[in-house]
Amino acid sequence: MEIWEMTAVDIGKRIRQGEFTSEEAVRSFLERARRGEDRIHAFLHLDEEEALRQAREADRGIRDGKYTGPLAGVPVAVKDNICTKGIPTTCGSKMLADFVPPYSATAADLLSQEGAVILGKTNMDEF
Repeated sequence: MEIWEMTAVDIGKRIRQGEFTSEEAVRSFLERARRGEDRIHAFLHLDEEEALRQAREADRGIRDGKYTGPLAGVPVAVKDNICTKGIPTTCGSKMLADFVPPYSATAADLLSQEGAVILGKTNMDEF
């Protein structure tokens, strides 16, 4: 079974057990996204470099005991109606095409605080 086929709970558990790293999990998801994106258009924003940076940080945090929860190191995508600091948030609308929020919504903040790795923003119908 490929990493991208596993549940978030299973990925987190296997990362904590040392079966693979967060960086390996993120690379698996990024490869999967690249393979189908031209047909599926699932992502409005996918930041591979930032996701890999977050994954390496999560791996260090897991090793050092900073991140111990079930989402530590787990790759996630955030719907485009959830504000994420520094990442374009358009709600699927051309009207918000240039909006980059100066803050993150509580949901996105909590994911980051637990060591989850935000891959990017997923597509949606306008508003």
